[in-house]
Amino acid sequence: MREQEALRKIITTLAVKNEEIQSFIYSLKQMLLNVEANSAKVQEDLEAEFQSLFSLLEELKEGMLMKIKQDRASRTYELQNQLAACTRALESSEELLETANQTLQAMDSEDFPQAAKQIKDGVTMAPAFRLSLKAKVSDNMSHLMVDFAQERQMLQALKFLPVPSAPVIDLAESLVADNCVTLVWRMPDEDSKIDHYVLEYRRTNFEGPPRLKEDQPWMVIEGIRQTEYTLTGLKFDMKYMNFRVKACNKAVAGEFSEPVTLETLAFMFRLDASTSHQNLRVDDLSVEWDAMGGKVQDIKAREKDGKGRTASPVNSPARGTPSPKRMPSGRGGRDRFTAESYTVLGDTLIDGGEHYWEVRYEPDSKAFGVGVAYRSLGRFEQLGKTAASWCLHVNNWLQVSFTAKHANKVKVLDAPVPDCLGVHCDFHQGLLSFYNARTKQVLHTFKAKFTQPLLPAFTVWCGSFQVTTGLQVPSSVRCLQKRGSATSSSNTSLT
Repeated sequence: MREQEALRKIITTLAVKNEEIQSFIYSLKQMLLNVEANSAKVQEDLEAEFQSLFSLLEELKEGMLMKIKQDRASRTYELQNQLAACTRALESSEELLETANQTLQAMDSEDFPQAAKQIKDGVTMAPAFRLSLKAKVSDNMSHLMVDFAQERQMLQALKFLPVPSAPVIDLAESLVADNCVTLVWRMPDEDSKIDHYVLEYRRTNFEGPPRLKEDQPWMVIEGIRQTEYTLTGLKFDMKYMNFRVKACNKAVAGEFSEPVTLETLAFMFRLDASTSHQNLRVDDLSVEWDAMGGKVQDIKAREKDGKGRTASPVNSPARGTPSPKRMPSGRGGRDRFTAESYTVLGDTLIDGGEHYWEVRYEPDSKAFGVGVAYRSLGRFEQLGKTAASWCLHVNNWLQVSFTAKHANKVKVLDAPVPDCLGVHCDFHQGLLSFYNARTKQVLHTFKAKFTQPLLPAFTVWCGSFQVTTGLQVPSSVRCLQKRGSATSSSNTSLT
């Protein structure tokens, strides 16, 4: 029995090994085919490159020959014209000389004075005395000589494209700010054949060298021509980002650089649906006021107890089915805001440091508020009406108003109401500032001594809003705070 079992194991091992060998044989045959195909391709590319080089050299040769011919024709034309002029001047001078000699022999004649005067006038006007005896052009053609020694050396140095070296990322020059990352790298050796670079990045929650396996995929940016690149408009919803770069020439890409990890600090939170008023439908970072929300919850509760089962439209299946967007309550209904406090809180405490987030609200909302609150804010309490919360409030119902609220004190803000608000909280400095998120104009600043951790807080009535988190404190906001140029007011200034 043991021998049979051992033999079965041997058979299984041999079968597995045979499959491995067959697979390897198939791989080798495929590689042989690839060698043939790839060698034919590179040979074709080589022929094309040399043909392109030959064509370029032929064009250059034709152009230079044409230059020589044109220069020769121009010089020949000038010299021939000058030669013809000199020939005519010489013939005229010889005729004049012969006439002068004949006149001199007949000097005893009574016509001699008149003849001598005519000869003198002829000499004065003779072309020979108005002719330049300097050649207009040179016969030297040395300016059209060539020396291709250097070019021959370059041609002799032609070789196959090398694989580019791996770039080196310069962490000292790279920068993370304003939800942007500027990555700078360099090549270890100069390489004039590099055509472009490829940058890859991914998000991670793990510090240190990138791990081989991550939940987030590598994102790819191709065709980068410079040795730096800036990623803009990022949402830092994880603590770190991994980066790597490779160089590419026309034929092949090199190895990736050593990957680096950059810290991407930002305030990340979600809305805590378990705190929200029943009339607020919470979907991740979006909130919409729903007039039927509370009634649907009550009907659901009665249905669970076997009560209230009527033909009322409110109790119809369409009305009674809970929205798949509503998050389950994790802390019980007693902690929900209720009555006229249409409020929802963030799920992450602020107990130190600086934090920034933005919120865009529907302009048609009848009422909207954004700010911070202590965790102890009562379920019936509205934002800004107790000492446990601070907020900016927009009211579009009956009378339009834009106000800052705290401890039931109100300050009317003399500024246009932006459609997107930025909130900056510096916990240790006791500063809570609100900005126009687009222009970074300061709308209001609270000065307080926060005695408890804070939570982002929002309220909306007959409207909706969308929160954006994972944002760094903008540089412009930091500069305004450092310079103290922000228009701020203390709690006691609220009336």
